[in-house]
Amino acid sequence: MAIKFQYNKTSLQTLEKQLKVRARALPTIKSKESALRVEVKKTKDELKELENTYQSQIKKYDHLAKLWNEFDPTLIKVEKVEFETKKIAGVVVPVFDSILFEEKPYSYFNAPIWFVDGIAILKELAETGIRSEIEAMKLERLEHARRKTTQKVNLFEKVQIPGYGDAILKIKRYLEDEESLSKSSQKIMRANLEKNERKEDDSL
Repeated sequence: MAIKFQYNKTSLQTLEKQLKVRARALPTIKSKESALRVEVKKTKDELKELENTYQSQIKKYDHLAKLWNEFDPTLIKVEKVEFETKKIAGVVVPVFDSILFEEKPYSYFNAPIWFVDGIAILKELAETGIRSEIEAMKLERLEHARRKTTQKVNLFEKVQIPGYGDAILKIKRYLEDEESLSKSSQKIMRANLEKNERKEDDSL
């Protein structure tokens, strides 16, 4: 990214201001990036743990696989999932709160005795699955924010700050050269004037 500038004092002041803003902001952005990296890793670990828990729960009920053919899946459904939002390093993320299930009444006398346990098992599996989904949403938002912050750090650190620094140096050198040239011209003009004045004096 080329820094646009003009060889004058106004452009120099603008660039110096822009450089100052970025140099001041960089430590804060780096700190945010660092915090987001920590949160991304933490959330990945939490998500992995939930996925492992879900697999363990499924495995735990493997022996009931044949019985599930008797179960009526319409007896229970998720009515509402409630979650809160909180800010992590400036990023709004979802946080699981609770699940509301809707249970259809059934005859305890006609249905198999294990249906009560079956409903409890499904609730447990549903909660773990939904927690995993919310954690995955949280991870996606944090990773997106972390990528954008890393891009900004790289833009400031590797492109804009050095770019503004180089541009400022070029303008300063140009203005110094222009000033030196101006002083040299003035000396030559003065010398010529003095020479002409001496000539006029000699001719009198």
